[in-house]
Amino acid sequence: MAVKIRLARIGTKHKPFYRLIAIDSRQKRDGQFLDNIGTYDALKGTLVRFEETLYNNWVSKGAQVTPSAYKIYRLFKKSGVTAQGAVAQ
Repeated sequence: MAVKIRLARIGTKHKPFYRLIAIDSRQKRDGQFLDNIGTYDALKGTLVRFEETLYNNWVSKGAQVTPSAYKIYRLFKKSGVTAQGAVAQ
């Protein structure tokens, strides 16, 4: 099974909001996922929640990261949002 880390849209019309998920590459964009790694608010351009341990765990298992998901990871590294949504110091 080929696993990818990618974005799934959960927002409404004109209000994009995304989940960062680990999913089988054959599934639909918003299909059944294996793990929810974090959430991203595209209007504000901020992370709401991000779990770095889950992200690193899936990457170590061989999951392919899409370019958009990698941009979210870089945003996490820059801002430092924790799993609960608070900014890490």
